[in-house]
Amino acid sequence: MTLVNNQIILAERPKGMPDSDTFKVVQKDVAELEEGQVLVRTLFVSVDPYMRGRMQEGDSYIAPFKLNEVIKGGSIGEVVESKSGRFTPGDVVIGMFGWQEYYTANDLEIRKIDPSLAPISTHLGILGMTGLTAYFGLLEIGQPKAGETVVVSGAAGAVGSVVGQIAKIKGARVVGIAGSDEKIDFLKEELGFDEGINYRTTEDLVSDLKRACPDGIDVYFDNVGGGIADAVFTQLNRHARIPVCGAISAYNLEKVDNGPRVQTTLIKKSVLMQGFTVGNYSDRFNEGAMQLGQWLQEGKLKYHETIIEGFYHIPNAFLDLFKGNNIGKLLVKVADQQYGK
Repeated sequence: MTLVNNQIILAERPKGMPDSDTFKVVQKDVAELEEGQVLVRTLFVSVDPYMRGRMQEGDSYIAPFKLNEVIKGGSIGEVVESKSGRFTPGDVVIGMFGWQEYYTANDLEIRKIDPSLAPISTHLGILGMTGLTAYFGLLEIGQPKAGETVVVSGAAGAVGSVVGQIAKIKGARVVGIAGSDEKIDFLKEELGFDEGINYRTTEDLVSDLKRACPDGIDVYFDNVGGGIADAVFTQLNRHARIPVCGAISAYNLEKVDNGPRVQTTLIKKSVLMQGFTVGNYSDRFNEGAMQLGQWLQEGKLKYHETIIEGFYHIPNAFLDLFKGNNIGKLLVKVADQQYGK
């Protein structure tokens, strides 16, 4: 019996916020495997803000998605058939096979993960790209020191929630900026942040930052850009460091995003502001994953996942990122494991 593979493709390039016309579900038969290939059944799919940038044409650090092709992204699956000596049915694997129910992989495209170490979903979150993004961005660029003040925007998201915890491990005072009282409670009560600011309800973000950061701001981990970053800039200390991870506030704008000019502040206060992507540190991923895993086992790191179930809900889950509906890592569960490992 021929398997049918449901796929979600990029049907058109969005202008502003993506909508139902941006995506399309198509079906394709799964072809017979060739030597060296593996058939993977998708279990979890990651949805991430960077995917919005890949829906646009233009030069970037990574090629844009092609029209009428599957939207690629981090995924975890289960091997159901193999013609490779490296994999057997039941192996749990991770790769970039994206928004589809099945994927025929060459055996070098995927790698095994050990389900006994932690729930398999964590390899798309705290033990995967988002955890590594937090680890390298904060420690290599931010370089927090004991007693310093670290401010994190998008603090309740997949990256920001890990950044704040690592900063606490390093002895810093940590202030998180997020978009609901529920998220602020989560940051303070569950993750150990010292203070939190709800940017949606504050009447004066600059004044709230002054109260939360009486000694100024030494490190600002920027996930959002926009007006939040503008407010943080007013409170920076001399020799502050700013890892620029994301600018989600501008991803769906149809016009150029304008704001205060930062050069004068950078000069006057000798501030370091550096953009990065996690791929800059790809040769050190094992180092980062080992340290994150150790902190997780020691109870120094916690994680939260927002899991939406159902393959056809992937586009709406992606859009939830821009509505602030998730706490921690946002994932879509596509299927249960058949082999029950």
